Amino acid sequence: MSDSITELREIVARLRAPGGCPWDREQTHASLKSDLIEEAYEVMEAIDRKDDAHLAEELGDFLLQVVMHCQIASEEKRFDFDEVARLVGEKLIRRHPHVFGDVKADDSETVLKNWDQIKREEKGGTESILDHVSAALPALMRAGKVQKRAARVGFDWADVHGVVEKIHEELAEVEAAMQGSDRDHLEQEIGDLLFTVVNLSRKAKFDAELVLQQATNKFINRFQALEGLLKKRGMTFDQCNLTELDLIWDEVKAGE
Repeated sequence: MSDSITELREIVARLRAPGGCPWDREQTHASLKSDLIEEAYEVMEAIDRKDDAHLAEELGDFLLQVVMHCQIASEEKRFDFDEVARLVGEKLIRRHPHVFGDVKADDSETVLKNWDQIKREEKGGTESILDHVSAALPALMRAGKVQKRAARVGFDWADVHGVVEKIHEELAEVEAAMQGSDRDHLEQEIGDLLFTVVNLSRKAKFDAELVLQQATNKFINRFQALEGLLKKRGMTFDQCNLTELDLIWDEVKAGE
């Protein structure tokens, strides 16, 4: 193990030891959950910015979370960093027989199918292909992951056109539900529509989570530009009706 990893582990152990940092000593697996998620998103942001210096820093912050969790477990004699590293190394070798064994896999699709098969065999072959898709994932990400796994065993549309037809079908069911008073039914139909739109993004080879993030960023930029125009013209939202706001919105879009 590299000296830098050893040093980091020693620093964290010192922070957690008697006489160390009061905040670090108070932390538990549960209390660090939100920090772990936050650090993961900050890594994603650094990747999107294509900023290597920022990415290196954020990956370090994320690594710190891993080391902290390992240190907490080590103090309770449950597991430590070495065991975590050993387990993931063994898993990588076991699930890449096309690299470390004599199995042939010439494309990513075959690799993923083999991965799922090996994973099921590790569990005795009794688990569902959809087991272990974390319920804690963001909704769009979880939907996409479930759909990808189902697609690997052939449960999928032949092409994107079939998904588009399904979206029309689901939208019609939403419109029909809106005519009634059953809020639970309407909620279910909107959910079905959203799930199918995620399928459209997947079949078009886009990540639905990133697609929606980009659309949200675009809306924010346009809305802030609209605010700027209103301010420049000495106007407020209260002074404009929706038609007037739509005209300014179109002006913002035209100026992009």
